[in-house]
Amino acid sequence: MNVDIHGAPVYFTIPILGGIPITASMTVTWGVMLVINLLCVWLTHDLKVKNISKRQAVAEKIVMTAENFVRSNMGAQWMRLVPFISAIFALSLGSSLASLLGFWAPTADVSVLLGWALIVFILITYYKIKTNGFGGYLKGFCDPVFLMAPFNLLGEVFKPISMSFRHFGNVLSGMVISALFGLIPGVVGRILGNIPFLAVGVPAALSLYFDWFSSAMQAFIFCMLTMIFIRTAAE
Repeated sequence: MNVDIHGAPVYFTIPILGGIPITASMTVTWGVMLVINLLCVWLTHDLKVKNISKRQAVAEKIVMTAENFVRSNMGAQWMRLVPFISAIFALSLGSSLASLLGFWAPTADVSVLLGWALIVFILITYYKIKTNGFGGYLKGFCDPVFLMAPFNLLGEVFKPISMSFRHFGNVLSGMVISALFGLIPGVVGRILGNIPFLAVGVPAALSLYFDWFSSAMQAFIFCMLTMIFIRTAAE
């Protein structure tokens, strides 16, 4: 099986579309999005005002948690971004946890994370221009003095790059370390090595940290940076 420039396995290519490669990052991301959508449909099915089901209670708890998360970090005026922030968190967490089932984690592909960061960068630029006008946006690069313009421009350009590489580095390093410590000889080792959540001993402890805790933490940090950058851009 071939791999792309970022190390993600390439399953096949589409000749009629110029040989576009279909990589593991793409297929697993599609699978994660499908699971998230099906889960949302299941949780929000048959909603009631009274005598709600446990399923609806879970759905309401998730929504309230997301709303409180955005409200506490951005303010009540930014509640319109709750779906966007929630989608980023769910997709990031789901993509990282895909490695527990032996799949390639899309968050270990820097191109995937760079795509997310570029969307955030577009939103940051939009709110800066909306708040200060296009002239004020350009003038901001000259603060505090004109000589700082090149450095401010580089800082703006490297913002999405730093976001994506921070997430990418933590996820990929966790996968590498878990793989190195998960080398168990024999048939048992080959079976457990293909299903990370069945690992035992040291590999299990590493999986608990890198696959569960670190995945949730990286999704949280990415969302926090997104909210901080957007809120700051509108000030």
